[in-house]
Amino acid sequence: MTSLTQSLESASALEPLRAKSGWIVALGVAYVVAGMIALGSMVTATAATVFVVGLMMVIAGVAELINAFQVKTWGRFLFWALLGALYIIAGFATLENPVLAAALLTLILGISLTISGIMRIILAFSVKEGMTWIWVAVSGVITLLLGAVILAHWPVSSLYILGLFLGVDLVCAGVAWIGLGVGLRQRSVA
Repeated sequence: MTSLTQSLESASALEPLRAKSGWIVALGVAYVVAGMIALGSMVTATAATVFVVGLMMVIAGVAELINAFQVKTWGRFLFWALLGALYIIAGFATLENPVLAAALLTLILGISLTISGIMRIILAFSVKEGMTWIWVAVSGVITLLLGAVILAHWPVSSLYILGLFLGVDLVCAGVAWIGLGVGLRQRSVA
């Protein structure tokens, strides 16, 4: 009885989404188009990504500085103010030299993916029960290889990797939104 009640509640919770399924599909199409544009011009997409990162760092720094003036003690004020100033300096440095920022971000990404892949492989072999460990190991190998390819081609890869990742992410998100919208539309018809 409770599963029937839960499915009725979830069906009524999805009703507002069903009414907007066309907009959800349109959002998905917009994501796919933006992703294809990013993939078509990965260097420009990388520059846009670095610009957004720099802008967010400046905004975060300003927020930290504002927060510093809310703190009552002198030591904590200095800590928050220094943190805010560092964010602002890093943000402006990123905006001033986007090629260097892209190179550093790509290097950090390559190192992170390599370490993450190694950790997943170790995890997979440490929990070697049933067949599920294989998928964790495969995921680890793919992540390790991706990180190794980025590092092997660094710093040249910094010109296009961030744009490539942005484009792929936008296309995947767009396909997911389209799938959700179409699925909601089909459920409302049935």
